[in-house]
Amino acid sequence: MAREIERKFVLDERPDRLEEHEGEAIEQGYLAIVEDVREVRLRRRGGDRLLTVKLGSGEEREEVEVELTPQQFDELWPLTEGLRLEKTRYRIPHDGLTIEVDVYGKAFDGMVVAEIEFESHEASQAFDAPSWLGREVTGDTGYANESLALHGAPGR
Repeated sequence: MAREIERKFVLDERPDRLEEHEGEAIEQGYLAIVEDVREVRLRRRGGDRLLTVKLGSGEEREEVEVELTPQQFDELWPLTEGLRLEKTRYRIPHDGLTIEVDVYGKAFDGMVVAEIEFESHEASQAFDAPSWLGREVTGDTGYANESLALHGAPGR
């Protein structure tokens, strides 16, 4: 099991020149969500089909990803009906890190969230977020993807 250390921000608007970075369409559907502590999701991204289990909440979580065949994914996908979201992810290099900017579609159209993964807790704490990242929502379960799929976006 891998440890994921990340911080999350909600942006007031799309960053300037975002389209200069290649966007990747992502579809996520949730098979199980347990009290914002455990999620089991399917993700289709390009040619990848993944089953992911995440444990914990906030800045540090445990994560396991398993690659699925297209047939396995297609058999499970209908089980996520009503618990899905779509977004386009842009990867922006910043001071040796990668800021992943997600622009949501459909029910969340216009919402923009950014995540940054870190090698260590110390690196996460040392990160000085540029102002364009907006408000930090790390640990705010209302902005967790599984919560968005279950309840919708906060304040919408």
